[in-house]
Amino acid sequence: MSVVVIFTSRRSTSHDAEYEGLSDRMNELVREHPGFLEMTSVRDPRTREGITVAYFRDEESVRAWKAQVEHADAQRRGIAELYEEYRVTVATVERRYGSAREGQASTP
Repeated sequence: MSVVVIFTSRRSTSHDAEYEGLSDRMNELVREHPGFLEMTSVRDPRTREGITVAYFRDEESVRAWKAQVEHADAQRRGIAELYEEYRVTVATVERRYGSAREGQASTP
């Protein structure tokens, strides 16, 4: 089993440049985090609503990511300035399956 973190949000209309830099840094940092498996993220440029789905090996990995110093700072900044609203859902993945077309990358 693994754990999924689903982060939904609506971005504020300010701080676009700062957000992009911070988002890039968090993407880089999480990929180096022990227990991180994979992540997909999309955002509608018109409504500014987005969703990020990240998979981790276990609950301990998720807790450690939440507490990671740079990530915790980014969370505080997001709450204060970058998001009009957000929601986090953490769930245990019981089963996950799919397929990839020949020649396409497959995910764990």
